[in-house]
Amino acid sequence: MPGSPQSDRTPIRLTRRGRAVLIIFAAAVTLVSLWLTVGTGALAGGRESHTPSTRGETVVVEPGETLWDIATDTDPGNDPRLVVQRILDLNGMGGDPTVRPGQELRLPAR
Repeated sequence: MPGSPQSDRTPIRLTRRGRAVLIIFAAAVTLVSLWLTVGTGALAGGRESHTPSTRGETVVVEPGETLWDIATDTDPGNDPRLVVQRILDLNGMGGDPTVRPGQELRLPAR
C-alpha cells in the first residue's frame, strides 16, 4: 500500500562477506549447542574413566620376567601384543614396556 510505513523501508541486502559471516555464526552456534548437549561423549573415548580400574588381578614382576611373559601367562588365548598394550595402558606406563623386579602391575580383567 502506498500510505503504509513499510513501503519506506528498503529490503535488507547482504554482501558476500555478510552472508559468509552469518553462515559461520549459525554453524558455530549449532556446534556449540551440540557440544553442550552431547558433552564429551561425542569425542572418542570421552566417557571412559582415566583412572585405573580396580577390577582384575595384580602381579609382582619376578627377576628375568618380561612384560611379554606376563602377558602370555595372563591371557594365553589372546594375542600377547594386545595384552601387553592393555597392561601398559592400565598401569599408565606410556609406551615404555620396561619392568623391574618387584614392580606390581595391574592386569586387565578377562
